[in-house]
This record gives sequence, structure tokens and C-alpha cells, in this order.
Amino acid sequence: MAEAHQAVGFQFTVTPDGIDLHLSREVLKHIYLAGVTSWRKRAIRFKNGILTGVYPASPSSWLIVVVAIMSTMYARIDPSMGMIDSIKQTLAVSDYLTVQTQTIVSAILFATGLWLSLIFVLRYTLKVLLAYHGWIFEPHGHMSCSTRLWMRLVKMFSGRRPLLYSFQSSLPRLPVPRVSDTIKRYLESVRPLLDDEQYKQMEIVANDFKKTLAPKLQRYLVLKSWWATNYVSDWWEEYIYLRSRSPIMVNSNFYVMDLLYVTPTHWQAARAGNAVHAMLQYRRKLERGELAPVRALGVVPMCSYQMERMFNTTRIPGIETDFVQHLKDRKHLVVYHKGRFFRVGLYYGGRHLWPGELETQFQRILDDPSEPQPGELKLAALTAGERVPWARARLKYFSQGVNRASLEAIETAAFFLTLDDEAHGYDPEKLRSLDLYAKSLLHGKCYDRWFDKSFNLIAYKNGKLGLNAEHSWADAPIVGHMWEYVLATDCFQWGYTEDGHCRGDVNKDLLPPTKLQWDIPPECQEIIDSSYFLAKEIADDVDFHGCLFDDFGKGLIKKCRTSPDAFIQLALQLAHFRDKGEFCLTYESSMTRMFKEGRTETVRSCTNESTAFVRAMEDPDKSNEERLALFRRAAEKHQHMYRLAMTGSGIDRHLFCLYIVSKYLGIDSPFLKQVLSEPWRLSTSQTPQQQLNLVDFQKFPQHVSAGGGFGPVADDGYGVSYIIVGEHLITFHISSKFSSPETDSYRFGQNIRQAMLDIRALFNVKEKKMV
Repeated sequence: MAEAHQAVGFQFTVTPDGIDLHLSREVLKHIYLAGVTSWRKRAIRFKNGILTGVYPASPSSWLIVVVAIMSTMYARIDPSMGMIDSIKQTLAVSDYLTVQTQTIVSAILFATGLWLSLIFVLRYTLKVLLAYHGWIFEPHGHMSCSTRLWMRLVKMFSGRRPLLYSFQSSLPRLPVPRVSDTIKRYLESVRPLLDDEQYKQMEIVANDFKKTLAPKLQRYLVLKSWWATNYVSDWWEEYIYLRSRSPIMVNSNFYVMDLLYVTPTHWQAARAGNAVHAMLQYRRKLERGELAPVRALGVVPMCSYQMERMFNTTRIPGIETDFVQHLKDRKHLVVYHKGRFFRVGLYYGGRHLWPGELETQFQRILDDPSEPQPGELKLAALTAGERVPWARARLKYFSQGVNRASLEAIETAAFFLTLDDEAHGYDPEKLRSLDLYAKSLLHGKCYDRWFDKSFNLIAYKNGKLGLNAEHSWADAPIVGHMWEYVLATDCFQWGYTEDGHCRGDVNKDLLPPTKLQWDIPPECQEIIDSSYFLAKEIADDVDFHGCLFDDFGKGLIKKCRTSPDAFIQLALQLAHFRDKGEFCLTYESSMTRMFKEGRTETVRSCTNESTAFVRAMEDPDKSNEERLALFRRAAEKHQHMYRLAMTGSGIDRHLFCLYIVSKYLGIDSPFLKQVLSEPWRLSTSQTPQQQLNLVDFQKFPQHVSAGGGFGPVADDGYGVSYIIVGEHLITFHISSKFSSPETDSYRFGQNIRQAMLDIRALFNVKEKKMV
């Protein structure tokens, strides 16, 4: 068979005359091609590394500087003010280094030093410019002259055609806010949630902390900010994510959906083939640093650090803490289907497999009639349960033999693919189709996703796709970048044949997928079952509701001259008050990626202004004019809070880090303990849309994603993820727990819809509906 010849490249036998060596030309050809590809990849990375290292200058600018210095010397002008002569004196004259050569070498060395100094000045100037955030506090559409000048300077010093990591060395560090400012903002944020006596007591505790413990803790934090790249991110990753011993399924992982209205093909293997190939293309661009950096307003660069660990990354369980394992150049994928795990190679002859070849491999897995081995069916439930049992089982049962080899194949894979045996997706003819789709992506059957992988690609049998992503290595916008690229490439670059299969030829000599082997003893199977039952209990308790709000969208909200995000957040406050009859501590995620290695900050959306607006909406004696005035005040307050969070002046990350310092020092702070224990009964997040600008969604309005979501944060609270899709649609992903008698996701969704409509009624504007 052809496969047998591919598998054995070198064959030899021992004869009386010596060793008879036979070489397979076909395999040697592929070894050669793989080597050429590998060296080409190294050369490109080396080249891009140089381009990034000297940015915003370019290697060619070095030659310009050298020629300029040499020209001035021939004109008998010394631009170095004697430095070239000083360099000449340190170079000894010999048979190989004449006086003329000595002069040329000295001039080149001086020119190189001057060039490097200019690069440093350019970078430092750009860093100083990027530390200015006044532009973000200006009213939308009203840019001051100073901001216009600043933008021109940033553009000028940003160079041309930056690569993904070109701006990393020019990004400013996240500043440490003053304790007095943080305490003041904190007290202001909790004022609407406390009565007068409770607030007075909180003031006493907060001010006591500010005067006694805070100065000492702040000094350590400032010291860390000088030494570390980012004073928050490493502790945030370790203590919020990696040290958590509870299940990460539902509690930490999040999901992203496919296109809402369009399914390019209903062939499961074909859709997976195109998607995997697009991901490999994205990974290649990512590893080479060839992607363009994301820039706010097309000018201000965002940190690209989180993107480094997108592929070939796994969260490894530990007894006390997990760690994130990131590798490079892994050339295989692990696929799960009906309880079996398969290893699929992603390269052939030094190139990526084409979509049609990947479709063939995935179809072979779908057609494989073999049964799961003992313990294999629900093996992945280990990653869905508590971390300590999984860590102990990994050390005891997966550290040697076939189990170790198979587990290593999973943990070193580029990512994890599930060929799901169910059909999901949005169908307006089916009740709760979006809800069931979300639950499937979030937890599935609790044993058909490897929740430790950086992300799982799920391909359903009806051709729909989705992602389940682990949260410790990056935040949702990072995954969103890649996912939009995949969807756009799938639909508009590769496409499908008329009968729905992948385009292109297929190499018939591909090695078939390799079934991973397991030897799982009964004791380990008991641990797997225990993890599964716990995960199943968590999954069954998740109440989900997907709400497609199409009465109006961003287009009309902009006509109201207000921020769409502030509009939605105030609608959520109104909906929650109507749902529960009270206000609660509200979490909205904001990014801090304008700073080096920045991740997120919290916007506390429940404010004095928002509660005043909500009460006015519920007061029949209030006029629409009064309500509108209160709305505008609340919206402006929310925008101001959001801007503070984005620019490093938030509340919660600063208090979190002060708490970590206090624990290291063994200091007990009643104030910090209370702050960190407050439950977020309404946790919200906005999923960005169309970050890569790959598709004209005005021309293709059906090619939009419904975004993604996450599980409830509090047992008696709601999790709400929303995405503003184009100009006319907003989708809400609402989660809660069935076990809480206080919450109902569908009811809350209806309250959100009504709140949006009621706020819309305050404005005398009309929206032009899409045809």
C-alpha cells in the first residue's frame, strides 16, 4: 500500500556482503521539501524580527545614514564632531586594515551608532505621544486642535506598514493610580447600593485603610510597576485564572458562534476543512508577525502580546496552580468524534494541507466504525471537573506508556477539533434554537470538548461551527480577531463547489488519521465518571437565552447622539431593576490594551446617575424631558467611567493588586477583603465586531456572527454578553442558573427588550429600516 511506503522512509537489511540500504525517493523528497519550508520560515521570521526590532526605522534607512556620513567626509565635513577620529584611534592599523579602510570602518561604526540613537529617539518620542490620552475624553465628533496635532505626530512617528509587534517597545506602561483617587471612585461606585448607615460605615473603613495600610502597599505596587512590564497582568492571570481549583467549564471558558443566518455548506467535513485551513493561514501570519496591529481610530496601536499564545497552547493542571504551556511549530491536530481521539497531520511535503485534503481526513474519521476504548468515551470530562483530581490523575495515570504519548498529542496539538454528532445553529422556525446552540458551545456533553486547550473548534453535523475558548491566556477580542478572519476566508476566499465540498485537488497518498491509544485502568475511570457527574450538574444548571434585538440598532442610537454602549448599559440597569426590584453591583469589561501587556479593567456601571435615571423611568410623575435629561447625565457618566478604565484609572485592578501585596506581606485588611468578596450579580461584556475589516457587511448583511457569551458569574445573578451587529441588530446572550429562584434568563431577555424600547421612546428620532 502507498501508506506503508510513506510510513517507512529508510529500509535496510543485513547481508553477508554488508548492509543493503534502500532509500525511498518519495520520502526523501518530502524530507527535502519540509526542510526547505522550515528554513524559509526561519528566514522570514528572522527578517520580520529585524524589521520589528528597528521599527519605526527600516534596514534601508541604515544605508541612507551611512551614505550620508560618507558623503560629508568626502566633502571634508566632520558631522561627528571628532567622534570618528576617536574611533579611528582605537582601531589598530595592520596589513588588512589600511588607513583608508580604518577611516571607512570608523565612519560606518559612527553611522550605525547614530542610526540606533535615532531609532531610540523615535521610539521614546512615540511612547511619550502614546501616553497622552486626552483624545479619548473629548466629545464624539468634536476634536480639539491639540488632539489633531497629536494625531498627526503619532502618524508621523508610527512609520509605514507596521508588523504585528512593531509597536510593542513603544507602548507605555500601565500607570498605578493614586490610592486617594481609587478610594474616592470606589466609594462613589457603592453609594447607590448602600443605605446611609451602611455607606457611613464603609467610608470609615475605606478612609482608615487609606491612612494606615494603603501607603505601604502602594509603595510595593509602584516598585513593581517600575520593574515589571505590567503591574496587573501576571497576577491577574495567576490568581484569577490559574490558581482557581474549581471547574473551568462554564465558570471560566467562553464561546463564540458561527454566522447567524448563513451556512456556506451543510457538509460537516467540508466546513471543518475550510475552517482549519483558514486557521493555519492565520497561524502562519501570526507566527511570522505579518498581521497588521489593531489601532484605535486607525492611529493608536493596541498591544499584541496576548496573540502570541493563540495556537499550540494548553492549560496544564496542577495541584496548587495550573500553568500555560505554549509551544511552536506543532504540525498536527487532535480530532474528537463519538468518543474516539484521532491525530491528524497538518502538513504534506512542507506545506499546509489544502481544504479538500483536510475534508478527506475528517471524512475518514466520520466514516471510522471503531468503538471507543475503555474509559475513552468520557475522558475529556477530566478537563471539565475540578482541577486537583485532574492534576492527580494526570500524574498517576498519564505520565507513562501509551497514555502519556496520547495525552502529549492532545496537549501539543495546534488546537482541538470536535466533529459533533449533533446539529445546532440559529433557526427562526425552531423554539430556543439559539439557546441550545449556546449551551452546546459552552459545555457540550461535558466530555466532548478538551476545555484545557486554548480553543476548541466545534463542527456540527449540519455544517455549523463554533468555538469554546479557555480564558487564562487571552481575552475574547483576541479570539474574535482570528474568528472573523476564519469566517471571511471560509466564505469569500475559498468557498465551496456546487455540491458543497471543498475546492481543489486532493493528494491520494495522505496518511490516514491515527487513532490515539489509551490504557485507562478502572480506578482512573472512576475519577473520569466523578468529574463527568460534577460537570453535568453544572451544565444542567445553566439557563441560557439568546435574544436577537432587531427593532433598532447602532444606526438609530447614534442619531440619539449618545454612545451605543452607554445606551445598552442603561437599558440593562433598567431591565435588572424591573426584574429584581433592586440595583446590584454591575461588572462591565473594558480593555486596557493601549498599554503594554494590558488586558482588562472593570467599569462599574451601576452609578448614582444611572439609578436616578432608572427611578425616573419607573416614576409616572416624571416627564419625558426630565427622564431624557437624567439619561444624558447617566450616559455621560458611564462614558467617563469607561474612559477612565481604558486609560489605567479604573478601580478594581488597583484594589486587586493591593490585596495581593497585602497577602504576600501577611497583612489583613478588612477593607480589601470586603471589596474582593462583593458579588457581581450582573456581569456584562461587549463582543467587538468587524475588527479586521475583511468583509463589507453593508454589502453582505447576512454574513454576521451572533457573537459569543459566557456563564453566570454569581449563583443568583446574570451574565450578559452583547454584540452590536452592523447598524440594525443587537444580540444578547443571557445566562443564569436554574437553581436560583431569583433569576430567569428568558424573563430578563424580555425585560431588556422592553427597556431598550422604552428608552428609545424618549428620543424623537426615526430609523431607516434595512430592505
